[in-house]
Amino acid sequence: MNTAIHRRVAALNAGLDAAAIARVPSGWVVLADPQVRLGYCLLLPDPVVTDLNALSAPERQQFLSDMAAVGDVLLTELSATRVNYAIYGNLEPALHAHIFPRRQDEPAAVRTAQPWALDWQGAEPFSVDRHAPLLDRLRRAVCAAVPGARLPA
Repeated sequence: MNTAIHRRVAALNAGLDAAAIARVPSGWVVLADPQVRLGYCLLLPDPVVTDLNALSAPERQQFLSDMAAVGDVLLTELSATRVNYAIYGNLEPALHAHIFPRRQDEPAAVRTAQPWALDWQGAEPFSVDRHAPLLDRLRRAVCAAVPGARLPA
């Protein structure tokens, strides 16, 4: 299968993804594009599988543990008030988790909205130059928080 998830994991393994945060035991943490909420991340499994149920029980536990650990980092590093997690795989039939930090200072009209109701068209695109400080901060924090995590090559 050749989904966007497969292509992105291949680019990550080749050291060609500037949005890479860290290699964690279950896969890769990357900044998402667009940054519909500052710090919005994806967790991509490596190797890529079709869905969460395609993983063995220990692999599934690792993926979900890594996902929650990234959420912990976003809570701490970005002063988030909560984290929204989403795993669908409907448009890209390969496992990937969306991890959205949510903040109290979001506009009241969207503060409690699910992430797909946010303004994706007006969201800031990922930019290496603009997001470099955030990448550096999250790289250090994820590598410190997730056992076995390492910086991208």
